[in-house]
Amino acid sequence: MRSNDPDAEPAPDGPRLRPLSARSVVLSLLLGTHPPELPARELGRLVESFDLGGSTLRAALSRMVAAGDLRRTDTGYRLSDRLLERQRRQDESVQPRTRPWDGDWELVVVTATGRGPAERAELRTRLTALRLAELREGVWLRPANLDRPLPAALGEVAERGTTRPARPAAELAARLWPLDAWADEARELLGHVGRTGRPAERLTLFAAVVRHLLADPVLPPSLLPAGWPGEALRAAYAEYRRELEGEVRSLVGGS
Repeated sequence: MRSNDPDAEPAPDGPRLRPLSARSVVLSLLLGTHPPELPARELGRLVESFDLGGSTLRAALSRMVAAGDLRRTDTGYRLSDRLLERQRRQDESVQPRTRPWDGDWELVVVTATGRGPAERAELRTRLTALRLAELREGVWLRPANLDRPLPAALGEVAERGTTRPARPAAELAARLWPLDAWADEARELLGHVGRTGRPAERLTLFAAVVRHLLADPVLPPSLLPAGWPGEALRAAYAEYRRELEGEVRSLVGGS
């Protein structure tokens, strides 16, 4: 589950981390801030510790407003409504809502036909974001242990229901998700949490942690390999977010 980004540089003896652009730094800061808005002056002071100069930041902010990533407010910048859903997903990746699992699996069977490649890719992205996995083309499922309904809009392109596959649940889960690979990379990321000190490096590391948490299938404990590091990775990110939010509050409160 390594990044295929050709610009990603491997840290020595560590995971491959994508260098963060100015846009990524700004988004990472706002996505981790509640509410997702910062005064322009404090945003400028904050990004100085992430190796970004004022002219680079101003150019990035201008492009992000034009692209619809940010909205200009009376005093600063706020995430656009379009990106509030991304913040919700990021928050949920840290504290996913689950319920006791009774053995049922969610089932989504794609029934729409005549869709172009872009539409098929967009649907795959939506289903993956719902932490479903594809058993075969057009057949998606996962244990029904997440405390969230499937979007009603899926009914326009798919049939939804529940099932109890005959295959043993743990065997099926191992077929649907690369659990060992996910756990290996999670442990690798955790190993670098305490050894990464510079703000820019820590932000880059925890951006990788967020991406990895979004790929966590959040399976019932009985279906996970022994020593699953998901909760430890969530705890490390939650601690970093508290650290970052404390820095933001100190800047805003001291202005």
